[in-house]
Amino acid sequence: MNREKIELTTVQKTMLATLYARALDSRARYSVLHDRTAADVVEHVDYDWRKTGTRAPWDAATLALRGRELDRWTTEFVRAQPGEVTVLHLACGLDTRAHRLGPPPSARWVDVDFPDVIDLRRRLLPEPGGDYRMIGASVTDEGWLEEVPADRPTVVVCEGLTMYLHEEEGRRLIRSVCARFPSGQLLFDCFSKRLIRYAGKMSWLGMGIAPRAVLESWHWGIDDPHELETWQDGLEYVDDLYVVDVPDLGKLPAAARIGLRLSAHAPGGRDAGRLLRYRF
Repeated sequence: MNREKIELTTVQKTMLATLYARALDSRARYSVLHDRTAADVVEHVDYDWRKTGTRAPWDAATLALRGRELDRWTTEFVRAQPGEVTVLHLACGLDTRAHRLGPPPSARWVDVDFPDVIDLRRRLLPEPGGDYRMIGASVTDEGWLEEVPADRPTVVVCEGLTMYLHEEEGRRLIRSVCARFPSGQLLFDCFSKRLIRYAGKMSWLGMGIAPRAVLESWHWGIDDPHELETWQDGLEYVDDLYVVDVPDLGKLPAAARIGLRLSAHAPGGRDAGRLLRYRF
């Protein structure tokens, strides 16, 4: 079997950690996502997956649970619409969300990421079928949004993106999306400002939970979800979900349960990561 060799920047390699976590989850006794496509991709890539640092059940379970809840919110939006919709998946990396959800024919699905990442998706991932499109661009670039038709309600979902943006970049992106489409929702995960500050200190000290280049690339933390409502007329906070509160934690391996509980009780741990949902 020919295996694909890949070359990515340190920050881009974080998408490999997410992919590998979902492959590990697919092999677990209680799989959260059942992501066989991710497992198949891992088998076909020539890469030392130990370098991702994703080995513990806690790592795989946390990433899989986060992804499942964003999947659930995306599905809820699509099913609630009486007609055609667009799913705009930003900073998609090698995420197999389109494969997992299998959107109906009434949905247009658009994956967006850097051109080299989109090229890698074409080489590694099968076409999910339906009205599926890819755009190679940085989400902070000007102009790419015009490639997405503005004729339908649109759900914008992004995972593992906001912390890499500067706040002003996030503000511009949110304003552009809300102005582009007639209605929709924004679904994304975020870190707290405290975690962003902590990551910066750990980077300076040469320590941390991720490579230094990754820690130094975390910029934007969100503490008050209502603050974003002031950025754009019509943007409305709907709800949030702390990562440590996602359903089914009791079904996870003991190591994962213990790790999440310890994280929740550490100073600032409960607020460190959460999922946010807005409508516009």
